[in-house]
Amino acid sequence: MGEKKVSLPAKLINGGVAGLVGVTCVFPIDLAKTRLQNQQGIQVYKGMLDCLAKTVRSEGYFGCYRGAAVNLTLVTPEKAIKLAANDVFRQKLSKDGHLPLWGEVLAGCGAGTCQVVVTTPMEMLKIQLQDAGRLAAQRPVPAPAAPGPAPSLVAPPRSARSAPPQRPSATGITVELLKTRGLAGLYRGAGATLMRDVPFSMIYFPLFANLNALGRDSADGQAAVQAQAPFWQSFVAGCSAGSVAAVAVTPLDVIKTRLQTLQKGEGEDTYRGIIDCTRRIMTREGPSAFLKGATCRALVIAPLFGIAQGVYFLGVGETVLGLMG
Repeated sequence: MGEKKVSLPAKLINGGVAGLVGVTCVFPIDLAKTRLQNQQGIQVYKGMLDCLAKTVRSEGYFGCYRGAAVNLTLVTPEKAIKLAANDVFRQKLSKDGHLPLWGEVLAGCGAGTCQVVVTTPMEMLKIQLQDAGRLAAQRPVPAPAAPGPAPSLVAPPRSARSAPPQRPSATGITVELLKTRGLAGLYRGAGATLMRDVPFSMIYFPLFANLNALGRDSADGQAAVQAQAPFWQSFVAGCSAGSVAAVAVTPLDVIKTRLQTLQKGEGEDTYRGIIDCTRRIMTREGPSAFLKGATCRALVIAPLFGIAQGVYFLGVGETVLGLMG
């Protein structure tokens, strides 16, 4: 599939703008996904809509955007790296303008690997901020927590309840992690993030490229291959490929979310690693727990990547560079 050549700076701007627009639109659903995936004992939320309704009631409308600042700050380099890396790998692996399926998968694998550098600390900070409201919702249980499967899930109910201003902040979490665990603290769960993002990209990018090329390679040969897909086709291809890839890797996303969550309610499991986490979830919650938040993920990723590919193919980056030049 050969689209018009786009300069690297333009690709980075396209990816960044797409990430900002997409995250702003779908962040509340992502917050619901994180809270649903972290539920182990007492079910504070019955589903996505119940989670969003309770969040708005207890934390206000902007409570649905808890952690959004981290995402909006880091999603630009993340999406820029992902889209640009995939594009670079595709160009390197293609021969005479043709890229075989194995090349598409390999390009997606390379893109997923590159983005982990930014994705891991971004997700690490975002998850702590998103999950704070879920932990707070468990605090009204009166009795102090006892060891074992007790209904009280939060360790310091009194002090935490009496100090609402003590909400976690991205800066506070970053400083604490760097002080206590060094840079490795920000990259906790990097293996699980890699395990999620590489398969995601290996599914997403080839699927998107093929959906985006539908109807063009059957027209009049080389001219059809050179033609750029219309906006609606890029948007639909991005949404479809994104939702399929998102649901496919949801079990890996559940494991990643659990491993990266620092604050646990009392009675909730902590994990020693990917294998331990997988085994405990399977034993204590059953296979269905690996699909927690699957609907939310599809609803987040589909428009996120639809918007990303739409902006990318609209050429926002080229326009910006043109205005600057």
